[in-house]
Amino acid sequence: MAVAGFVLTVIVVLALFAGVHRYLWRRLVADTTTEGGVLRRCGTVAAYVLPLLSVGALVAGRAGAPFWLQRVLAWPGYLWLAAVLYLTLALLVGEAVRPVLRRVLARRAARPADATSGDGASATDPAGGANRLNLPSGTQPSAPAASAAAPGTLVADAPAPHRPDAPSRRLFVARAVGGAAAVAGLGTVGYGTYGVLRGPRVKRITVPLAKLPRSAHGFRIAVVSDIHLGPILGRAHTRRIVDTINRTQPDLVAVVGDLVDGTVADLGPAAEPLALLKGRQGNFFVTGNHEYYSGAAQWIDQVRELDLHPLENARVEISGFDLAGVNDIAGESEGQGPDFARALGDRDRKRAAVLLAHQPVVIHDAVAHGVDLQLSGHTHGGQLWPGNFIADLANPTGAGLDRYGDTQLYVSRGAGAWGPPVRVGAPSDITVVELASLQA
Repeated sequence: MAVAGFVLTVIVVLALFAGVHRYLWRRLVADTTTEGGVLRRCGTVAAYVLPLLSVGALVAGRAGAPFWLQRVLAWPGYLWLAAVLYLTLALLVGEAVRPVLRRVLARRAARPADATSGDGASATDPAGGANRLNLPSGTQPSAPAASAAAPGTLVADAPAPHRPDAPSRRLFVARAVGGAAAVAGLGTVGYGTYGVLRGPRVKRITVPLAKLPRSAHGFRIAVVSDIHLGPILGRAHTRRIVDTINRTQPDLVAVVGDLVDGTVADLGPAAEPLALLKGRQGNFFVTGNHEYYSGAAQWIDQVRELDLHPLENARVEISGFDLAGVNDIAGESEGQGPDFARALGDRDRKRAAVLLAHQPVVIHDAVAHGVDLQLSGHTHGGQLWPGNFIADLANPTGAGLDRYGDTQLYVSRGAGAWGPPVRVGAPSDITVVELASLQA
């Protein structure tokens, strides 16, 4: 049954994917170009090639394709996925504009005819006089015009005003709406790509903890999640993040999962700049779900060599509070899931506790174990609008600071991007969490 359900899901997704591309081809290619023309042929080829590149980008890593091939497919394939989303949304808005634009053009085309026949007097009708011919005041019509108006004389009709025929009007509307949708959709993707490649911005929040002693007041934790090193985001991306974190001069650095999308063999060099992180009281790491798709055990060993201390269902004492970390729930498939009892069960609950856990959904376990603050990522804040609504539905908190009983939860939007290197409505961030003592 599980296999049948999976196959059915794949069929439905592929059918939807094909249907969306058929719609895009019709509105952006078929409706705006002439049949048999060069633009029509190029657009049709692109309508087949681009979705194949997207599918290739999605499956290449899981299929074990060489890393160079993953990189070749990733840029066009993933960017096209984002373009499909925003082109489709823009065209759907255009569907509402299309009939309005047609009516406006039709009325404008009909206006000259109304002006010549609206009162029943033609331009050659004596009742219209010189003013009907738009002659200057006091000017008489020429002899031919005067004789044409003589009684009993047959006069040929004046040429009808030019009116755009319906096909020409439809073509104009199709090109106007399609062009506007292309500018809006591709412009959105371009701006979202720039936001990712520019690197995350620093966000600062203050979190008061009732149990935090005065001596730890102002302790700063630089939280970074969802870096997603892979075939697109590599060593330069890591270096930008490290430099940004170090400029904040944190007391502690917390890397909260989803560091990579690939193996140590492929991405080890891209992760090397992490060794330059400068948390005064240490740099710490917990796994995310993508580590378990990429060889979690090898990555845990790798980050340890980069001077990041992995917290595998473990806890350390920091000046003034306990710092704990749990494995991601994706590790349950390998018998390495989160173990809250092991990480938090025997601690002194009079001390404040800060928990690193990749996914916000474990917040209720954190509440049960007396955690004061949980730091998470995973959601990307939705990454691509309107994905933020889905993130909010799938998680207790989609992004930002929230409270659950006596436990506070902070969810970072992450510093990278999964799939398309694009963010819209969910800018990437590195968050400096400053702990505040109520006794200060």
